[in-house]
Amino acid sequence: MLVIGEKINVMSKNLGEAMKERNPGPIIEMAKKQIEAGANYLDINIGPAPKEGPELMEWLVTTIQNEVDIPLCLDTTNFEAMEAGLKVHKGKALINSASGEPERLEKMMSLAAKHDSLIIGLCLSAEGIPRDANERVMVAAEIITKAAELGIPNDHIYLDPLILPLSVAQKDVLEVFESLRMFKSLSEPPPKTVVGLSNISNSLPRELKPLVDRTLLAMLMACGLDAAILDPLDREMINTLKTAEVLRNENLYAPSYLD
Repeated sequence: MLVIGEKINVMSKNLGEAMKERNPGPIIEMAKKQIEAGANYLDINIGPAPKEGPELMEWLVTTIQNEVDIPLCLDTTNFEAMEAGLKVHKGKALINSASGEPERLEKMMSLAAKHDSLIIGLCLSAEGIPRDANERVMVAAEIITKAAELGIPNDHIYLDPLILPLSVAQKDVLEVFESLRMFKSLSEPPPKTVVGLSNISNSLPRELKPLVDRTLLAMLMACGLDAAILDPLDREMINTLKTAEVLRNENLYAPSYLD
């Protein structure tokens, strides 16, 4: 399964300050820690970045890829910043994210086509958060249709069913499970699937967060999940992921598989 490290985020006090000051030290340190822990991509989240967004994203992509050989998941709602990052990115970037909202869908998908990037399609429409699996599938179908119009291959699309916090939408988790199963029937070859895992534990007590996240990951993988934005520094999280890969027959079992 594709592991996308979530730790380089402008909302982090330490890393947010490093981004503001253009101080590469803490950012490179965190990038290397996540790679050593098993990340395949690194999510680079600069938020809306209304000021200096393009320059910041370009600086981050260049700074990180000059030090570590890993593709990046570029995470911003600023279209100009997204394109600035894509222009300097080495290898196949992952765009985080398009959605079913018409303007955002058109702009982000056009960027993916132009730069031959992978792209996350968030199942959020102009009407808001889907109420169930069927509404998620309707948004997903619109995303896949737009991608096809622009020549983006199905396997370049990572559909995100949109996980809501357990504390406010407990029953909605069941809709996410069903959505993952249904997405695979939308096209041939089928699209990939991804989640922002830690959304489930937002506002939960700190001591519960890791347990809820790990348990959900295993259940999502049983539904066919292909990728997750998560904390790779959580060793037990990665152990859960590796064990689930063995149980999904993706890795050969050996007593030392967690080494």
